[in-house]
Amino acid sequence: MTADKAAETREARMEEIMPDKRINIKGLVCPYTFVKAKLAVEAMETGQVLEVLLDYEEAARSIPKSMEDHGQKVLKVEKINETDWVLQIRKEKE
Repeated sequence: MTADKAAETREARMEEIMPDKRINIKGLVCPYTFVKAKLAVEAMETGQVLEVLLDYEEAARSIPKSMEDHGQKVLKVEKINETDWVLQIRKEKE
């Protein structure tokens, strides 16, 4: 590996955010998806990051919007395979 490639790999890893808590809400549909995510965020400290694994496409759109409406910061919305998404949300306020 060249020095440039090694530096790029280190930078990519540094951009990865390590969540403080993870929840798996696969199999749930709205409104339960948002309720579970909101309760998880409420139980966390300000500044902590929640990672949500889900398989309901509508929730992959609605949870980030609702979290932002409630003052939280959405860090990531990523489709990781044919059926699943990963969301990362930082608690910004109580």
